[in-house]
Amino acid sequence: MPRPLLLSLALALTPVLFTTACAADPAAQAAVKPAQWPFAATEVARFDSPWAMAFLPDRSLLVTEKAGRLVHLDPASGRRHAIAGVPQVAHAGQGGFGDVALHPQFARNGLVYYSYAEPGENDTRGAAVARARLVLDAQGGGRLADAQVIWRQTPKVSGNGHYGHRLLFGPDGKLWISSSERQKFDPAQDMGGNLGKIIRLNDDGSVPADNPFAAQGSPANQVWSLGHRNILGLAFDARGRLWENEMGPKGGDELNLIQRGGNYGYPLVSNGDHYDGRDIPDHHTRPEFVAPKISWTPVISPSSLIIYDGAQFPQWRGNGFIGGLSSQSLVRIAFDGDNAREAERFDMGARIRAVTQGPDGALWLLEDGSNARLLKLTPRT
Repeated sequence: MPRPLLLSLALALTPVLFTTACAADPAAQAAVKPAQWPFAATEVARFDSPWAMAFLPDRSLLVTEKAGRLVHLDPASGRRHAIAGVPQVAHAGQGGFGDVALHPQFARNGLVYYSYAEPGENDTRGAAVARARLVLDAQGGGRLADAQVIWRQTPKVSGNGHYGHRLLFGPDGKLWISSSERQKFDPAQDMGGNLGKIIRLNDDGSVPADNPFAAQGSPANQVWSLGHRNILGLAFDARGRLWENEMGPKGGDELNLIQRGGNYGYPLVSNGDHYDGRDIPDHHTRPEFVAPKISWTPVISPSSLIIYDGAQFPQWRGNGFIGGLSSQSLVRIAFDGDNAREAERFDMGARIRAVTQGPDGALWLLEDGSNARLLKLTPRT
């Protein structure tokens, strides 16, 4: 029997099996393997449990490590130096040293912003955000000077998970902070605290007068949106719209388009369920809550998000890229107006902790865990 006929017969005899396999995780089934990548991945350096990175104007790189280290790396030479002045961090579970971001006028003021898990009283912890002047010496080492904490999660609670603490300066010059719900569920709906929220501040930590809940007093006046679980990616598109990705519970990872004052429903709704098996109503059952633009079950465990606008991959300008932890992938997102879809998934063979765009338009990835690689992705020739 000819091979095409055999294949047709097999598919005809097993329609349920074929359909189920595709429905289970079609993107993972089609994940692009390294031999078919449209890019080359070059190892630049290795780090111990890195969490975030930020390029300086001279194309050197700041990298945070969860144990409480800030590393200054020259990618061209491979030279690295520790930056002194990092605060004490609560390094356990998902906690430790977190994100790092440059002030929009860094070239003039030298200000860097960084987040970390801060220990509190009675075995509690919470995310904190500080800013300091980065003072570098001639050898590439340096220190954080005149550090000042400008924001804290409130209340501090027990546990070592779901800090969020992603930092991003928006086109409005404001500082945006993801404040996850610390695995405590209900605080995401409680405006008496700032857990499970997206926060918008002035660059000095003060509250903008035009925030949606400004009239309600602190801490509600910090809040831009609420009803979030574990927000690890923030990115603005070319139209100035804020997108975020967050981890769902057992299923239901999300990509959301953020609305001013929007309530995204967690823990009252989710397209996943509790880990103990208890049901959570799906988003469609409560239309008063903002539904995700993409929902993933099985999950991808999204760790980070950028929207690409570089020159090295012109075919991907305006596309999003998400680092996948459990999915060990780089996920490409295509946008169409207010909608989005997963367009492609690249099998990276390792948990991806962070993704960013370099000053030359290359994509840069940080793997997760010990001995994690920093990878530079450039077009394959």
